[in-house]
Amino acid sequence: MKPVLSLLQFTSVLPLGKTLDFDLFARHSWIFPVAGYIIALLVAVPVFFITDTTLAAAVAVAGVILLSGAHHFDGLLDLGDGLMAQGDREKRKRALTDRYVGAGGIAAGVVVTLLLFAGLHAATSLISALIIGEVAAKFSMAFLTAYGTPFKEGMHSYLHQFAKPYFPFLSLLLCIPLVLLPVSPFHLAVAAIVMILCPMGLLIVSERLFGGVNGDVVGAANEITRALVIVALALA
Repeated sequence: MKPVLSLLQFTSVLPLGKTLDFDLFARHSWIFPVAGYIIALLVAVPVFFITDTTLAAAVAVAGVILLSGAHHFDGLLDLGDGLMAQGDREKRKRALTDRYVGAGGIAAGVVVTLLLFAGLHAATSLISALIIGEVAAKFSMAFLTAYGTPFKEGMHSYLHQFAKPYFPFLSLLLCIPLVLLPVSPFHLAVAAIVMILCPMGLLIVSERLFGGVNGDVVGAANEITRALVIVALALA
């Protein structure tokens, strides 16, 4: 349980008592999807009692962002700035890692949040989509933690040094319980494909534009993957 508690202290603002040794999670980063289940289920509790679909979707969006302390959302904003920056690789890296949020970051935050809200609103089962999206988002982080070569020292480089190439496969096994949800095999297959393609695409883009991956890219992967998986579920 200690690695899971350490994971939740890293990925959420849940009051879990005394801060545990971060290495407990760092050495087991494949357990990322566990946080997805816990966060999604906690958010699903109030959403379950809201009958208005629009309001339920809004509460779900707010819940997953706030329960994570907007930690990963901040990474999305930073990635948006890095993607929109003009110039060579070094200029893009500076835009990605500085402390300011520009138009690119705001645009990324707005677009991804709108997609997430629209996907939840249109989903056949909002709660099922929420759980699948959140677990998929955490798988995306596990994938990039293992395969994303760091371009600078920081949280990502620290996690990356402990990650093994087989960790994402263990994370994938943690996603298997999603088959128990009232969702068709076809929809689950679509979600799985998007869940894998998102971090792969981000890895390719990040290596080309920034020369590697940092914590902002991993955090952004959480937000982007969640939104696109839920949109895919709504469209499938």
